[in-house]
Amino acid sequence: MARKTPLENAHEWIESGAWLGFGGRLLTAFAIVGIAYLIARLLRFGLDRLRARARVGAPLIYIIEQIASYAIIVVGVLAALTTIGLDLGSLTIFAGAVGVGLGLGLQGVVKEFVSGLVLIFDPAIQVGDFVELESGLRGEVVEIGARATRMRTNDDLNVVIPNSKLMQSQVVNWTYSDETRRIRVPFSVSGDADKALVRDVVLAAARALPFSLPDDHDRKTQVWLIGFGGDGMDFELIVWPTPQSSRHPAAMSAAYTWAIHEALRAAGIGAAAPQVELSVRGLFGREGDRAVSMLNLADQAPVQRRAAEPVPNDAASAVFDEEIRSDRARAESRTSRKRGEAAA
Repeated sequence: MARKTPLENAHEWIESGAWLGFGGRLLTAFAIVGIAYLIARLLRFGLDRLRARARVGAPLIYIIEQIASYAIIVVGVLAALTTIGLDLGSLTIFAGAVGVGLGLGLQGVVKEFVSGLVLIFDPAIQVGDFVELESGLRGEVVEIGARATRMRTNDDLNVVIPNSKLMQSQVVNWTYSDETRRIRVPFSVSGDADKALVRDVVLAAARALPFSLPDDHDRKTQVWLIGFGGDGMDFELIVWPTPQSSRHPAAMSAAYTWAIHEALRAAGIGAAAPQVELSVRGLFGREGDRAVSMLNLADQAPVQRRAAEPVPNDAASAVFDEEIRSDRARAESRTSRKRGEAAA
């Protein structure tokens, strides 16, 4: 009996009508995958709303959301393959081929996926944390995906970072806990300034800002002298701001710097400036005091300057307004939740 060619076998399969049954199974398989995807999206939507309203347990809800979505899609794909009539046990060879492909060309994708799973379960970096990368980039972790993590900066820029980069590089988590963080704000004054006056003026300016925490036994606002020389004296303001303001480190530092400058200027304390000594031994054939007199450097009466009016501190307003917006958003969330419960 002559062996039939593949083309003849295909022709017989079409004439027998068996392809109609296969087409129905194929449509069913596509329907199963579509339903699984829809269920996963609905689950994500519902858990996202729940996570936005939850005061505690938001990271755990995000973990459940990610794992459950992946599991539903994988189960849907396997069910679709079974519906087509594919024996999953016979996919061993195919799985081996896929493994070789992963080792050769897809290892980067697998690396990012595994890193994403580790980040989801890692309490050091969670969705909602405000982090700083080694490059100096700062922002809030918005989403940890299968390939990359999305971070939103304070300028409302969305930055996509590969998951493995977060795993392998140093990351500063500004909001790892609900505790406050101590920050240092450097400034310099002239070398002849009164250190006690500088300290009192700067402390008063720092404590006047609305996001500076009051002093207690463990956390105190202080002014440290860290260096002095020919250019003046170098100080640092040591201050403990509110935890919410830690999400805006650049604006917070700018606010303290502005307040320090305004306070020092109002107190008549000058900023540090480079000093240059000029030795004049001879000028126009004259020596010593006679040479200096040629420069006409006689003492002059100091120029009277009008006291400068205080200028609004925009950076301080930005930090304070952001705290108010956050409190207002939480209050609106609680109100909407109560209305939903009342309607139910």
